[in-house]
Amino acid sequence: MGWAGRLLNVRDTLPRMVLLELSGVSYLLVTCQTDHPPTGPQWTLAIVAFGVGLLLHNRQPVNLAVQTVLFAVALSVLDDSTINQVGTAWALGELAFWAPRFAVVWAGAGAVAAVYLLFGLPGSGDSVTEAIVGLGTNLGLPILLGTVGRTNQQLAVQAMRRAESEQRAARADERSAIARELHDVVAHHVASMVLRVGVARHVLPGIDPETAAVFDDVHRTGTAALADLRRLVAVLRDPDGVRGDAALTAIEPSALPAALDGAVETARRAGVIVEAEIDPAVGGLDAVRGLAVLRLTQEALTNVAKHAGPAATARLRVSVSGADVDWEVADDGGARVARPETPPGGGHGLTGMRERVEVLGGVLTAGPSGPGWRVGTVLPGEAS
Repeated sequence: MGWAGRLLNVRDTLPRMVLLELSGVSYLLVTCQTDHPPTGPQWTLAIVAFGVGLLLHNRQPVNLAVQTVLFAVALSVLDDSTINQVGTAWALGELAFWAPRFAVVWAGAGAVAAVYLLFGLPGSGDSVTEAIVGLGTNLGLPILLGTVGRTNQQLAVQAMRRAESEQRAARADERSAIARELHDVVAHHVASMVLRVGVARHVLPGIDPETAAVFDDVHRTGTAALADLRRLVAVLRDPDGVRGDAALTAIEPSALPAALDGAVETARRAGVIVEAEIDPAVGGLDAVRGLAVLRLTQEALTNVAKHAGPAATARLRVSVSGADVDWEVADDGGARVARPETPPGGGHGLTGMRERVEVLGGVLTAGPSGPGWRVGTVLPGEAS
């Protein structure tokens, strides 16, 4: 926050107090020297007022009370009470800037007015009318400035809260729209495909065992995808309602090794030769990183089958080192189809992998490795 912002911040009173005191020192050293050099008592009261202002700059009612007492002393013993008058007016403005209730401001203004009427008006030579007008100006201006500053601060806070509320509402509407599309379009088509595969499995006559196994695998994969879609729709529609449900937002840590084995078997059924090296310690990972490791593995092995072909050999390595997780999938190229760094069209697999890793504080590396392709990352632990 710059100096201008700090000067208008209700909680940051020190910069305003420093500015006031620099003005007061300039007044004593420059302005007063030409006409009436400041006396010892004047310097003493000024220094006390400066010190009190610095020490009590964030305790507005106490600061006003002490400054008012010093103002009363200055009116009684000094010919020029400008420093203490300005200090008291400034303290009143700070009180108006801070006060939770305007009655507090009126009480402070009444105390300052009483001091002036008791110690300043007698012997001043001013009429009562002139005194009241001058007093109204000296008290009204700091109160007005403080009130305007406080009002602007409150309006800024309200605008920020309103903007945050509108952003939350917009995000909720967007999630609802995505959930509707997933449910009405994607999930509907996936369910239809799963149903048709199941029907085909039973109505085709004389189907050989290998083809039947393929149908069973497609049916099983489609059913799992449909379940994941339904979970995702539930998260999009009510993220707060499922936040504590590990089945919807994460994976049980003890189930991670079996889930990774399942992802490897799925890739093998697609024809990819997978060499897996999975550290048993992954069963002790937290649920969030465990889910990330599983999703990264599924996406990477799917990409191997898609881009390197079913004859490719892939190497999966998941190891735990201290609090960090080292994850890598590499392949030998197979019958590779050219793969760009950023998937074209609607393919967002690599982008999604990178975003998932970055959320957890890691960096995803992906690119050619010899004749094949490698993707890997290190997911840091909470202590990292």
